[in-house]
Amino acid sequence: MYKVLKSDVVVVGGGPAGINAALAAARQGANTVLVERYGFLGGMSTIALVYPWMTFHTMEGKQVIGGTAQEIVDRLVANNGSPGHVRDTCGFVNTVTPYHPERYKLVALEMLRESGVKVIAHSMVDEAVLEDDTIQAVRLSTKSGRMELRAKVFVDTTGDADLAFFAGAPCLKGRESDGKTQPMTMKFRMKGVDLAAVKQYMIDHPDEFYRKTPVDELAELPLTAVQGFYKHWKEANLPINRDQVLFFTGPDDDEIVVNMVRVQGFDGTDVEQLTEAEEQGRRQVFMIADFMIKSLPGFAKASVTQVGTQIGVRESRRIDGEYTLTMEDVTHGRRFEDCIARSGYPIDIHDPSGKNVTAAWIHGDGAYDIPYGCLLPKKITNLTVGGRCISTTHEALATTRLTPSCMGTGQAAGTAAAMAAAQGISPQSINRDELRRILVRNGALLD
Repeated sequence: MYKVLKSDVVVVGGGPAGINAALAAARQGANTVLVERYGFLGGMSTIALVYPWMTFHTMEGKQVIGGTAQEIVDRLVANNGSPGHVRDTCGFVNTVTPYHPERYKLVALEMLRESGVKVIAHSMVDEAVLEDDTIQAVRLSTKSGRMELRAKVFVDTTGDADLAFFAGAPCLKGRESDGKTQPMTMKFRMKGVDLAAVKQYMIDHPDEFYRKTPVDELAELPLTAVQGFYKHWKEANLPINRDQVLFFTGPDDDEIVVNMVRVQGFDGTDVEQLTEAEEQGRRQVFMIADFMIKSLPGFAKASVTQVGTQIGVRESRRIDGEYTLTMEDVTHGRRFEDCIARSGYPIDIHDPSGKNVTAAWIHGDGAYDIPYGCLLPKKITNLTVGGRCISTTHEALATTRLTPSCMGTGQAAGTAAAMAAAQGISPQSINRDELRRILVRNGALLD
């Protein structure tokens, strides 16, 4: 027996894309349910400590992501949960957006409640009920028994294309040549770091760091990120396939989030491989932390205060959609008539098997379009997709996977789902010009 709930739109996955999708759908008048497997919202931003958000702007500083994503930032700023968009002192991007993950969990929930979204947490979708190529319902495993959620339109914001996969939509995984995916990372926090000492060392030894910001500017700017300590890392000779130290500062003045663990060769959609990846990641955390405390200036009194609830997954399953965004689309800054979101983040591929990170920059005005066709899976008639699992190549995924981009595609996926539900048609059949007009009216930056 199943407990049955009915609604207009069901959003599966409560990460950045899902939060924005549910907000957008509800604000369009759809009776909306959001399903999340953990007891809190935020996805990789809270579960895996993916921090800070990068980036709402182009390299030249033009903001290209707004809408509900910017509303969330504004609400966090008002609640002392973020300083807003700040200059990136490394210079890999123009701005970063630090945030307090615990405040984010509450802010997201409050905004959803205010918009009338019903949130069902502690629940995992494990089955899709279909009639022909239309999803009739999704089934959940919960502590209180099995549930069935019926809706007119569904939105997959799981990050791993779980709902699309369960429904039988064609999916892709990894790079085209061998199916290998970008490595997973177990992020962790440290407190007790003397960031003034770190910054002074960077000023005194500029050749040991990746840095586009001039030294005189670095001295005046708040420190947001550190990328380098090449000599220290090489001398440590740890069995971790990474080429440098990388961490981000905040949210407290003596606190950092470390992004150095590299777990390669595992499939994030295979439960046994994912279990092994978790163990390897946690082992690497303390190898890296011990090295930093022993060897890096400013770390003598530092300690690990938090490790991600789960390992961070950069890449797993994604849909094979109506349109597949390519690396050339990104680097050429291609425009599309059915653009529903833009991004200014470069291609950023963490090597699936090596040490390096490969970057490719966006030409033109510094931003590229994400077309609506990337949100539409083949075969299934009442499903939209937002976030990391939209339709892209392996290379293009290395930019669309970033949180602000996921927020933007999530808002579009939720808006389209609500439009389709209200009109009694498929998401493929809605007026795409009208979708764009609604998105712009709600703050999306598409031009």
